[in-house]
Amino acid sequence: MFRKILILAALLLAPAPAMAWWEYGHETVARIALLNVRPETRAKIAGLLQKQGLLETPTCSARTIEEASVWPDCIKPLDDRFSYASSWHYQNVDVCKPFDQKSACKDGNCVSAQIERNAKLLGDPKVPERERVMALAFLVHFVGDLHMPLHAGDRGDLGGNRVKAAYGLIEGRTNLHSVWDGYLAERAISTPAGGAEGLLSGTTPEARAAMAAGSVEDWARENWGVARDYAYGMKGEPCGPVSDERVHVEEADTVRLIPVVRDQVLKGGLRLARMLDEALG
Repeated sequence: MFRKILILAALLLAPAPAMAWWEYGHETVARIALLNVRPETRAKIAGLLQKQGLLETPTCSARTIEEASVWPDCIKPLDDRFSYASSWHYQNVDVCKPFDQKSACKDGNCVSAQIERNAKLLGDPKVPERERVMALAFLVHFVGDLHMPLHAGDRGDLGGNRVKAAYGLIEGRTNLHSVWDGYLAERAISTPAGGAEGLLSGTTPEARAAMAAGSVEDWARENWGVARDYAYGMKGEPCGPVSDERVHVEEADTVRLIPVVRDQVLKGGLRLARMLDEALG
């Protein structure tokens, strides 16, 4: 009995797995957006999310904008029902060639095209409510996805998924995509001043307006550049020969990249706020 108690205590005291871009990042982008939309937009978002039961996904709630931000990932295991959306979360634009979004967006099956499509659906009051609730969740999630650089740039390796990486103690158990999608994002967003309010602190209305400016294609090109310069270029020439050696993300790399990731999350939230205001304002 004493041994069982010790094991239970160890489990209870063990640190919980850190949330990352997968949850924490998307929720932070959504929270930044909610803090920056107009009051009437905020009220319309709340009204739509009150109808989230229309989605008929009881295992994946969308009662708040934070929950809605991860709904498109939550529904992935629902197999054939939502399998059509699997290619909407990213666009594999080669970082070692001139920026060419069209080649990665055949028939609108890429994140940029789906941001624009779902913004239109959300803003059309003639669209059935169920579709507008779904469009809201997709829009919130996809703007977050676009601002994770390895969803916007690629070297023929599935956005870094095929690049072996080591991050701290996670030696040999991760890849470059997961480092940016998770571990690095968690560290950046939680660095003081952390969270949505922390990322917004110190910014001026003029700076926020400048960050929110531009088109979806402008944002895609910017994040493609971040993927090239900072993700693939973390250890040197981003377009050099492909190596089978594991990329080691050292503490110095993490410290250098924290401001870059924080900037991406902040821009994602502010740009999402603008799109929600334009669709619902």
